[in-house]
This record gives sequence, C-alpha cells and structure tokens, in this order.
Amino acid sequence: MKSDAVERFIKYAKIYTTSSEDSETFPTTERQFDLANILVEEMKEMGISDANVNEFCIVTGSIPANVQKELQTVGFVAHLDTSTSESGENVKPQILEYKGGEIAFPNNPDLKITPEENPELNSCVGQQIITADGTTLLGADDKAGIAAIMSMAKKLLTVPSILHGPVKLMFTPDEEVGKGTVKVDVKEFGADFAYTVDGGKLGGFEIENFNATNGNITVKGYNVHPGSAYGKMINAVRYIEEVIALFPKNEGPETTKEREGYYHPMEIHGDENSVKIKLLIRDFDEEGLLARMKHLEEGVQKLQELHPEVKYSANLTRSYKNMKPVLDKYPHVVQIAEEAFKMADVEIIYEPIRGGTDGATLSYKGLPTPNIFTGGGNFHSKKEFLSVSALEKAVEVLTNIVKIIATQ
Repeated sequence: MKSDAVERFIKYAKIYTTSSEDSETFPTTERQFDLANILVEEMKEMGISDANVNEFCIVTGSIPANVQKELQTVGFVAHLDTSTSESGENVKPQILEYKGGEIAFPNNPDLKITPEENPELNSCVGQQIITADGTTLLGADDKAGIAAIMSMAKKLLTVPSILHGPVKLMFTPDEEVGKGTVKVDVKEFGADFAYTVDGGKLGGFEIENFNATNGNITVKGYNVHPGSAYGKMINAVRYIEEVIALFPKNEGPETTKEREGYYHPMEIHGDENSVKIKLLIRDFDEEGLLARMKHLEEGVQKLQELHPEVKYSANLTRSYKNMKPVLDKYPHVVQIAEEAFKMADVEIIYEPIRGGTDGATLSYKGLPTPNIFTGGGNFHSKKEFLSVSALEKAVEVLTNIVKIIATQ
C-alpha cells in the first residue's frame, strides 16, 4: 500500500504548475492556482479552518497548539512551481522496486539513471523509487516537500497523542524563477522560525547557500548594409569574444564544486547592432561575490577604453544572500532540527546549497529558515527521481520537530 505522503506526491506531481521566467505577473503562471486550490481544499478537509490562497497564489494555514503552555510557532514551507528547464506538463509518475543498476524509462529508452552518477541509489536497493516516464521532469522539486508537509499536518490533526505547539504551513509560487517570497509577509504568516522542505538526498540539512548576482553585459555597435560597410560598420558580434574571455574557464559551474564560486555566461542574443550576454555570478562569501562583480565591471571598462567606437555596459544586480549569517544568530533553530534527525535515526549531511532557496530570502525578511531534505535527486531534469523511504523519513523528521518544540 502507498503511504499518505506517496499518494499525495503522485497526485500533486500530475498537476501542471511550471512557472515562467518571462512573466511579470504574480504568480507568473495562473496554472499554479490549480495546485494551490487543491491544497486549500485538502487542508480544510483536515480541519485547518483558516486555510487560504491569496491573490498572489500563496497558500497558508494554521494548526493550533494542543498543549496549554506558551510555545514558539514553527512554520513549514514548500513551493508549488516546477522548473522551466524541462516540461512539467502531463507528468506520468511511476513507482518501481529498485533492484540495483540502471533505471530505464519506458518512453525514452536512451535515458538512464545510473548509480555511477547518483551514488545515493546504492542505499535504495530493495526499496521503491519514483520517476517520471522520461519525457518530463518529475516535480519532486518541490512537490515532494509539499507532500511531506501535508502528510505531517494530517498526522498532527488525526493523532491527538502527538503534542505540539502552534504550526504554520505555507506553499509559495515561483520559487524556481526567483520570485517565491516577493509577496510573502512574514509578520502576517506568524511563525517565529521555519523550515523549507526543498532539499535533496536523505539526510540533507542546509544552513547556507550561495550569495548571488544576476545581470547582463551589452555590446552596442552600428550596422549598415554589408555591401557598403567599409569604414562604417561596427559589428557588435565581433567584440563578444573579448567579453567572453572575462569569464575564467576554470571558474564556471561545470568546473567548480562544493564551496567554490563561479561565473556563468548563460545566454547570448543579438546581431551586428547589439549583443547581450545574460550571466550569473555565485559565491558563498560576500567578499568573494563582490570581487567577482568588480572583476567583470573593471574588465568591461577596460574593453571600453580599448574600443571607444563600441558602447559597452554591465548591468549587475544582487539577488539572494547566504542565509548562514542570519541562522548563526538563531542556533536553537538548527539544534531543533539536528535533534529531530537524530530521533528519526537519520544521519545529517551538511551541504551548502549551490543555488538559492526561499529560506534565504525568508531569513533576511526576519524569519530564520534552514532547509530539509525530501529524498529527491537529479532535480530539473528528465532523470529526476524520488526515494519513497527518504520521503517518509522527511515526514518523520518534520513531525519530530513539532514534538521537540512541545517539550521546551
């Protein structure tokens, strides 16, 4: 029989909720309301009377305390949308008994998940794995987190012997396009601290993430008909090579790991008149990020001096920040989770997030929020998978968190 968390995940994974990088609306896609409205209905059926989705597609709900003492309020957060990297439409989840070796896909025979690429599969032999059919992503990022939170909430509301203080739930849109918390009011949410449930492999507990800068470099030239271009044309495309050379080849996402930062030129668009390079800069240290920004800005300035006939511009914008300096001020938030992992007999894996998290922006809004695993792997790809046993352990860890808080 499928567990409550697994049944919920499979139901949620089938709902098309991909966000959009090109939209300026909140949420960026109306389809995210499809899952949001279902969650509100399910929460009300559980007995969460204040379950609600607002105009920005932020779902919230409260579980009152069942103990007669003053306790801090804990929140749990996950996101509704799936990545734009692969299609999230018409997802067909499949559950298989993993016997080791490669995992094949019925509708994409050339696609394989291997234990060489994903060593965590070696601990899943004899257990159940969920994948899509090879034509879409799975959506474990972050519908597994939603399923774990909803399953934990059902436990709290149907098992009176589980003592707990006040609990807040929140499901946000647009995390994958960096807008997940733009419209979140942490004071209105009402939690003293929270946990995002948006991590990967079993045991993952994340208390730090990249500092981030996004931006672009533009090169503007002057185009005329090639037949009469002598002495007149300034072909912006020909100047791109020198701009690309500003990005060290050994400091890209494909050549760095662990705590190493990077430069990432990711898109180039344009013609003879104008070419724009879209880029990312990432570093765990604030000073490191600022140094990388300075390197690009000074490099562009030198190119401008070298080629005054061309117009260069660098537009770099700070995005999210490393949440660790905030969480360091609230050690009990980390300690509660550490104890919850131990109670569930789950060994903690401390890994910095080589990316962003809603927890980072929430932390800087005044709500300290580290990140907890879901059991998923290969996020944003057709090779995405979810370990059933790890998902169920995530539910156990979340339940343990509220139990621990009730004893304080």
